[in-house]
Amino acid sequence: MTTVEPDVLRRVCGHWATGVAVVTGRAADGAPLGMAVNSFTSLSLDPPLVLFCPALASSTWPGIRAAGRFAVDVLATRHAALAGVFARSGGDKFAGVPLRETADGLPAIEGAVARLVCSVDAVHPGGDHEIVVGRVQHAEHEDDLDPLLFHRGRTPDYHFV
Repeated sequence: MTTVEPDVLRRVCGHWATGVAVVTGRAADGAPLGMAVNSFTSLSLDPPLVLFCPALASSTWPGIRAAGRFAVDVLATRHAALAGVFARSGGDKFAGVPLRETADGLPAIEGAVARLVCSVDAVHPGGDHEIVVGRVQHAEHEDDLDPLLFHRGRTPDYHFV
């Protein structure tokens, strides 16, 4: 059996364009937590379930997991620079980011295309990642915004006429 090298798999899978979302939560001390994900998708309509896949090496995911709930903000094209901030490890990712709180106190990025508030329903092993299933408690969206895309390792330059 032939094994595909990780860098080859990353390049090949990078040809699949994905949306970019930020998963947010609160640490035990109340500090906001956030991380960019492109491994986000709907899973089930009944019951309402979504999933995302954080890396085992993530320093953010353990705090969100411990809290047991999270929000998913689907980023708009105007959030391209913000995606890079939340993709990095460490530092104050929320500095200068326009926020509001969800009804239950989770940090929410202003101007998101869509937002889901979820509770952690299940966590499954997935190689060097975990597969997180979230039960959707609340959902909202904006119809007049375009989503940010990630393709071939970057967000494209957006030039709208």
